[in-house]
Amino acid sequence: MVYTEIQERQGKKYYYRVKSVRKGNKISKERVYLGVNLNKKEIAEAVKKADKELNALKNLLSNEDLNFIEKIKKIFLQQPKENFESRYESFCAQFTYNSNAIEGNTLTLQETAQLLFENIVPAAKSVREIKEALNHKQAFDYILSYTGDMSKKLMLDLHKIVVNETLDDTDQIGTWRKVQVYIRGVEWLPPKPAEVPREIKSLLAWYSKNKNKLHPLIVAAYFHVGFETIHPFVDGNGRVGRLLINVILRKNKLPMINIPHAKRIEYYKALEEAQTKGNLKAFVNFLLQIYKENKLYI
Repeated sequence: MVYTEIQERQGKKYYYRVKSVRKGNKISKERVYLGVNLNKKEIAEAVKKADKELNALKNLLSNEDLNFIEKIKKIFLQQPKENFESRYESFCAQFTYNSNAIEGNTLTLQETAQLLFENIVPAAKSVREIKEALNHKQAFDYILSYTGDMSKKLMLDLHKIVVNETLDDTDQIGTWRKVQVYIRGVEWLPPKPAEVPREIKSLLAWYSKNKNKLHPLIVAAYFHVGFETIHPFVDGNGRVGRLLINVILRKNKLPMINIPHAKRIEYYKALEEAQTKGNLKAFVNFLLQIYKENKLYI
């Protein structure tokens, strides 16, 4: 069953197209955001587009795309174990630098690498920025050794690590946010705090239903967009979300993705395109492009 859902938040009406699918005795839901305060004509147009999106996920990657991903998967799986340590240090430093820089951390790549692997603390940098780098490495090491599947516990554990000793309100560490959050530069509003557990549960249900049906890159893209739209934490959503992309890829024996700080604007644009227009293809294409430009596999 497919229907339109309206959620009212702070005097505004947010419209979603929802597809309910029964699996045994349970019903899972797939949601596509339509817009806010829409008129009848806008709703009709958005619904038409959303219904296409709900049935088009499998076609987001062309045969050429699939062949390319299989090619880099083969290269990745043939990487020699002898150089793992150097690949690990290089990727960890780059991933930590880029993910933190996207959020405003000013450590350079060289400073990040020296801090993480030579214990050289950069001068004139804040304790918070240094701690953010150390925390991210710890979180990265956590997902490297993680053998489980996507779960609420994984998200909360990663959040505990990522914001350790950097979040003033310690009651908000490793738990869903208790306050409303606002995202600079976007028109839509994340769910109310009381709605976060339900939305996360719905996202995890979608993951469980589709993880073996859709290509892992599509699953990772959809999950990241959903996670960032929910914005379940008061801080650290982006860093945790990018770690979760790599949890999904790694579980499917695909190389991890490192989104460069230099592509921050493109990243946010593709993310917003998916969040506000239901165009997941834009974000899938963005991740695919990162794969094409990446030469370091771990």
